[in-house]
Amino acid sequence: MSESHDLVIVGGGISGASLLYTAAKFTDVGSIALVEKESEVAAINSHHTNNSQTLHFGDIETNYTLEKAEEVKEGAELLAGYLENHDPDREMHSKRSKMVLAVGDEETDQLEARYHDEGFGDLFPKLDVLEREAIADVEPKVVEGRDPDTDLRALQTPDGYVVDYGRTAKSFVEQAREEANVDVYTDTEVTDIAETDDGYAIDTDGGRFDADVAVVAAGSHSLQMAKELGYGEDLVLLPVAGSFFLAEDFLNGKVYTLQMKKLPFAAVHGDADVHDDSITRFGPTAKLVPTLERGRLSTVSDFLDVFGLNVASFLSYANVLADRVLLPYVLRNLVYDVPEVGRRAFLPHVQKVVPSADLEDIERATGYGGVRPQIVDTSEKSLDMGEAKLTGDGVIFNITPSPGASTCLKNAMRDANQVVEFLGDDYEFDEAAFREATIEHFPRRRDDDSDGRASESADDGGERDDAVATPDADD
Repeated sequence: MSESHDLVIVGGGISGASLLYTAAKFTDVGSIALVEKESEVAAINSHHTNNSQTLHFGDIETNYTLEKAEEVKEGAELLAGYLENHDPDREMHSKRSKMVLAVGDEETDQLEARYHDEGFGDLFPKLDVLEREAIADVEPKVVEGRDPDTDLRALQTPDGYVVDYGRTAKSFVEQAREEANVDVYTDTEVTDIAETDDGYAIDTDGGRFDADVAVVAAGSHSLQMAKELGYGEDLVLLPVAGSFFLAEDFLNGKVYTLQMKKLPFAAVHGDADVHDDSITRFGPTAKLVPTLERGRLSTVSDFLDVFGLNVASFLSYANVLADRVLLPYVLRNLVYDVPEVGRRAFLPHVQKVVPSADLEDIERATGYGGVRPQIVDTSEKSLDMGEAKLTGDGVIFNITPSPGASTCLKNAMRDANQVVEFLGDDYEFDEAAFREATIEHFPRRRDDDSDGRASESADDGGERDDAVATPDADD
């Protein structure tokens, strides 16, 4: 088999699927193919058991600066708007309360300053400060059994989107396949990618694809493929496997704890599962693993390809892991995998959210958790907290740790613009139509309606406006 396309997307997770949807629906690119090595799209990190199911806005993620929150916010609103538009029966997502909890004087002072002084209250109009009694109204188990003399505070929002990113990715693909110019190939693994005079030759175990433009959105494997073409030579990956503990129905929504700013991993939190609100997940834990996919020893060699086994890589790892905050964190997380000992060691994190929880209430989750690639810059010997995009001549490589799923449509919007630029002046991306189908459906708060009365909706647990406001300007 030999196929020729204007655009070939490698990887059918949430990132690749969102670009497929965006390019198919809102550009005039002539022929598009998505190539996925698994038997179905979204089978690895986008599967709902392999991530925290969180749509990150930056409102309750306390390791985000205001600048990063501003950047992430629009991306989250794009995806939330898509879900509001295409998922009225809540098969891909649910809408619940979301809060970040501060315990004790020091933490409550930090949270108050974040809201009032650092600008987060202005950036997120739906965000409210809750004290003990109001917290108990929303999340009774958070207050029940806690020392009454301990100061509590929370920043709470109704925009607690709990997302099945796997189903969302499949929805993107279904929408794209409505167009005649789209082909989707599953069970098709890329074995080589090479530049040609006319674009790129992508060899797979099912044949060759010739592409004018190629976008690789294959998670950890993106950097591996990039290095084959000489890109990203100063980058390596620090793969981190996330895991969870399960408990019974403790929480109504998502409750985060405060996060240390130097850590790139999500703060421990509890939340109800997207498809079964009788299950509460606590986590994630995070341990370093020498693989690019959870539980697949075959990807150890892929990790070594990306790592490079050179002096710069080893020195960068040593410098990153010697950090006084990161190293103890990594060592503590190793303990959580030890049978029985790990459960006892993790229990205090659960009790910070739900004080009445005891050892019998939690169990290690099996079959949950994926691998998130943290990016290490070997030229700076530092950990880059965020996503990486490598752009060459007619090719893009996306490496998307958190919050890559949350910002998938914003990344797709950027990539669609870049793709049509690669293809030339005869191609366009209709960004206005893209926004109309996505962010224009995001419900915004309006303090007063035309009669001067507060607008409210019981559906999302807080104030919102059923009409749609003008979307934010580009960052």
